[in-house]
Amino acid sequence: MDKRSKTRISVCMATYNGRHFIEEQLNSIFPQLSEYDELIISDDHSTDGTWEFLLELKAKEPRIKLFQNKGRGVIANFTNAIQQSTHSIIFLSDQDDVWQPDKVEKMLPYFENPQTQVVVSDLVIVDNEFKVLAPSYQAMRRTRAGFWHNLVKSSYIGAGMAFRSEFKAIILPIPPTVPMHDMWIGLLADYYHGVVFIPDPLVYYRRHGLNASEIKTTASRIQQFKWRWNALCLVRERIKEVKKK
Repeated sequence: MDKRSKTRISVCMATYNGRHFIEEQLNSIFPQLSEYDELIISDDHSTDGTWEFLLELKAKEPRIKLFQNKGRGVIANFTNAIQQSTHSIIFLSDQDDVWQPDKVEKMLPYFENPQTQVVVSDLVIVDNEFKVLAPSYQAMRRTRAGFWHNLVKSSYIGAGMAFRSEFKAIILPIPPTVPMHDMWIGLLADYYHGVVFIPDPLVYYRRHGLNASEIKTTASRIQQFKWRWNALCLVRERIKEVKKK
């Protein structure tokens, strides 16, 4: 049995009114899953037929596990999906991107280092027709590891992120007031020096005006400072809780 067949993965996807896009993403993910892997999908009360489509697909695809979001919003939706995962490596997935065919194969080997908690790949930013808007998210954002660097300007992006299941004990529950789930996961992993950024552009990251997240914030500097201060306080509080266990 090779290493890939021994490593079972959970892909955690959050959906909301993504019926127009989701099939392309699913078609890019399923060929990379073994029969033992799972695709966890948490839906945030979609009204465009996404949930009905997923119910039909689940009847034919046993690797899909469907859940409805217990709360509202992106953070609660990803939290719900991550909570339901059962395998050793967790990949996060947006509903409207497309994975490169070797994404899983290229990311898994980095977890052979026991220090590594989170791996983040590069992305190709594209529009709705897959026209390239930026060939490298990492170059555009000047991404790198480092807690303080990423507190000021976050390098983390969930669409390119995978992490160990043991890390759930630290990141969950994700506070609803953090700026975004991927920043929370990355900052905690960075605190433990466990983040690896890899240069491979393994996701077509689609920007089409309907996304639930944005690359560049339009918030004021005061609001951004408040978010960062709040994130710092929440990370410190969680680390204290972990040390007490």
